[in-house]
Amino acid sequence: MTQSVVVQVGQCGNQIGCCFWDLALREHASVNQKGIYDEAIRSFFRNVDTRVVGDGGSISKGKICSLKARAVLIDMEEGVVNEILQGPLRDVFDSKQLITDISGSGNNWAVGHKVFGSLYQEQILEKLRKSAEHCDCLQCFFIIHSMGGGTGSGLGTFLLKVLEDEFPEVYRFVTSIYPSGEDDVITSPYNSILAMKELNEHADCVLPIDNQSLFDIISKIDLMVNSGKLGTTVKPKSLVTSSAGAFKKQQGKPFDAMNNIVANLLLNLTSSARFEGSLNMDLNEISMNLVPFPQLHYLVSSLTPLYTLADVHIPPRRLDQMFSDAFSKDHQLIRADPKHSLYLACALMVRGNVQISDLRRNIERLIFITICRLKGWRKAVSQRPCHLCQRSYRNTTSWMSREACLRRTYLDCASLCKPETERHFHFFISHCSFCHLTFLFQCLCDSESLVCFSY
Repeated sequence: MTQSVVVQVGQCGNQIGCCFWDLALREHASVNQKGIYDEAIRSFFRNVDTRVVGDGGSISKGKICSLKARAVLIDMEEGVVNEILQGPLRDVFDSKQLITDISGSGNNWAVGHKVFGSLYQEQILEKLRKSAEHCDCLQCFFIIHSMGGGTGSGLGTFLLKVLEDEFPEVYRFVTSIYPSGEDDVITSPYNSILAMKELNEHADCVLPIDNQSLFDIISKIDLMVNSGKLGTTVKPKSLVTSSAGAFKKQQGKPFDAMNNIVANLLLNLTSSARFEGSLNMDLNEISMNLVPFPQLHYLVSSLTPLYTLADVHIPPRRLDQMFSDAFSKDHQLIRADPKHSLYLACALMVRGNVQISDLRRNIERLIFITICRLKGWRKAVSQRPCHLCQRSYRNTTSWMSREACLRRTYLDCASLCKPETERHFHFFISHCSFCHLTFLFQCLCDSESLVCFSY
């Protein structure tokens, strides 16, 4: 089997990454009862003998001694990384694969991309090379970062160019968390626009996720739980309410619950690379089937059933309904309406004990429903059933598509940068933010900055 390396950049990227590793460990522990280091665990974890000093302690087979995540943690502030190293997963991460600073990027794309990118380029390359050397067959780099922060947007996109130059044949899959319209970071729209230019040029596939969509999903779950209906209770240690991964519960916004939803999506995405299935397909096939042109690599994602993420005690949803929900905007992780656009390509990733005949029947039904929005394109839907489902789930379905509805979403993000908006007015009257913008254009040449804001 192939291996993948997860690169977590910035506060948001490290928090989501920590939730991903926590859920992955629990998923493998529920399957691998004998504690054998098999191919499924090898895809994202190394087996290390801690009694051996240096890099010679890797064990290729046999009993599990100590699992180390194939991950590189990068943040220009020490807070989140230190919290991870003091939490329950402190032994999962290799202390030699961490890069931190003290000052932070100050929510400025230019600081992260131009300043810290040049300063830490050699260290980042060294960590990435060491992670690649520990892989027998490196297939993919998963980059997790936010688009609104300085480190996530700036250093995260700088990392993409480094990977493209150093590992041109390795697939670069990016999970980008976009800020909501009510984000309290005033520079987040500018950081997002500047980072998107780098994503267009250096990423192989981008999975955009909207903070507002995640918050709406959690609000729906809370509304259902608090409705008082019979059977709508949440288990004490559910995947949404549990903070076993690393972090304390934060007041105001349920960040841990939102991070867990993204982590579950990544688990489903990588399930066929980690477990056997009748129609498993390689991660590289996502790029071949869903990306018709190099820069058309932004995918819309959805997850169903959503309420089982909170372990809500409601009757399980039928497979047919789950397939229909996958095409509903209420289950999407980014705000976009697919009913008013064209589907260019779709991929359905199903986990659980599902019959091939049921898959084909639902796919033919969905093709018939969406036939008017597939004109001019090959009417094909990829199916990826993995026999192993997440614990306590009967079936789960993840859906990824390349469609035209994202244009409206990105235009809304760009509109926050227009001078006539109230947000832009407050941006300029704030002295601190004005210094951020001045420094940004000092780091960028005039032509480059104009190209960024013309997207």
